[in-house]
Amino acid sequence: MTPRFATDVITFYHPDFWGLDSADAVRDWALAHPVAFWERVLAALAESGVTGIELTFAPGDIASAVRAFGGAAAFRRELAARGLSVVSAFVADGAAPDWRDEAGLPAIVADAERRAAFLAEAGAGILVAGLPMRRTFGTRPPFFVDAAYMNRMAAVAHAVGEAVARHGVRLALHTESNSTLWYERDIDLFMALTDPQYVWLCPDSCHIALGGGDPVAVARRHAPRIALAHWKDAVAPIDVHLTVDETVYSRQQPYMAELGQGTVDWRGWAAAMSRTPGAGTVLIELDEAPDPVSALRTGTAVARAAITAAAHALPRPTPTTPVAP
Repeated sequence: MTPRFATDVITFYHPDFWGLDSADAVRDWALAHPVAFWERVLAALAESGVTGIELTFAPGDIASAVRAFGGAAAFRRELAARGLSVVSAFVADGAAPDWRDEAGLPAIVADAERRAAFLAEAGAGILVAGLPMRRTFGTRPPFFVDAAYMNRMAAVAHAVGEAVARHGVRLALHTESNSTLWYERDIDLFMALTDPQYVWLCPDSCHIALGGGDPVAVARRHAPRIALAHWKDAVAPIDVHLTVDETVYSRQQPYMAELGQGTVDWRGWAAAMSRTPGAGTVLIELDEAPDPVSALRTGTAVARAAITAAAHALPRPTPTTPVAP
């Protein structure tokens, strides 16, 4: 099976791509000109040869698509006219309720259902979410990611997963750096506590590596539950305790790399991904690429080579000898 290639809208957020001087300027311009923003993003996607897109935080979010095109069905038509489609949406914006708010479960579920309804109408089937962030190491009182915490998160994930499943959408949890689903142990514990019929995984090869983990080993262990994966490279594990605040995402970026420029074993990753339910989509994630078209072409070339190499390395089925009657 030949997979489709996709990317997250964040790939197009670099100020250089827009001729602007800051990320804030990009966001403000895009919010004021949603149609122009999307037209350029979709044109660049088509030029790169990538056909799928993951919505994310503003300005490339669900609300922006609605402002630009009027709704999910119209957005779907605009994409289809260019040979494109929505793959997923990442719940990564400030409008989403906090999963740590135990009294806020109805609001959390309602928010997820709204997003799932949009995705279903737009022709997509995956809602990607992350667990809450850790606190800065050394903060008092300490915040422990223990069994009690993970049981609470599992209960929220079950409620959300069941709600979005009614729209034909899968909930997949993303392994974000400095979140409570970052280390291999976090992932294993959370997946053990959740029902595989309602809760799926979206492993990010870069973020797992930044936590000192082995992305390929994680993918192999949890292959049956991987609905989607983010293909991104890492320079090296984060070797310091970053301050976990609104700046943590930008301070993680120096540890990230374009595909083929870092430490991820792409052939091993491709082989593991080929055995997952999400094998049909390869989502190349390139945070804020100055030249996204070129970066996506390079990334898809690396991914294609890894997929080909992994396919050739897989053991071939042993022919069976017919038994004489």
